[in-house]
Amino acid sequence: MIKSPEMIKQSYLDSLARHKAAFEIMHTYQEQAFTLLAECKKTLSAGGKVIWFGNGGSAADSQHLAAEFVVRYKNERGPLASIALTTDTSILTAHSNDYHFDSVFERQVQALCKPEDLVIGLTTSGTSPNINLALQAANTIGAYTVALTGREGGKVKDIAQLPIIIKNDETARIQEAHMFIGHWLCEAIDMLAVE
Repeated sequence: MIKSPEMIKQSYLDSLARHKAAFEIMHTYQEQAFTLLAECKKTLSAGGKVIWFGNGGSAADSQHLAAEFVVRYKNERGPLASIALTTDTSILTAHSNDYHFDSVFERQVQALCKPEDLVIGLTTSGTSPNINLALQAANTIGAYTVALTGREGGKVKDIAQLPIIIKNDETARIQEAHMFIGHWLCEAIDMLAVE
């Protein structure tokens, strides 16, 4: 059924209203964001790296944020060690073909993660097996683990050392909140001039 122009225009306003409602409570995540910043600063100062991963839109967000660290956000500065585990198609397809997609990030964490690293999994549901297994692997290695998640937190809230749970049921709004936190982290890291 084709929607009328008025309905399309209203859908824009409805989506904006849901976005505003989600962001009305962003101040309640301030302490978790400060903890994330402190752990990120500690990691980078110790010569560690920030590792990101997620599925779908969260995979794209992981790549986006890793790029902000390596290239720059706003200020001119040296590159910061960061990697998204969602970018190597050979690893992603070989592992998923030879083993199982559930362990595609776990295997990479086992190969690349060190105790001084910060590992951040993005999952709007908190129930993605490949995110949860990778964070468990990072915990075993001794890295600091963070979950950017949503809804009620899912299983990941009991795995990550720092779960940041966006209390919303709409995937798009959760992802928008994750990107706000990620962009703020990049801005704060630039302000601290961590190199």
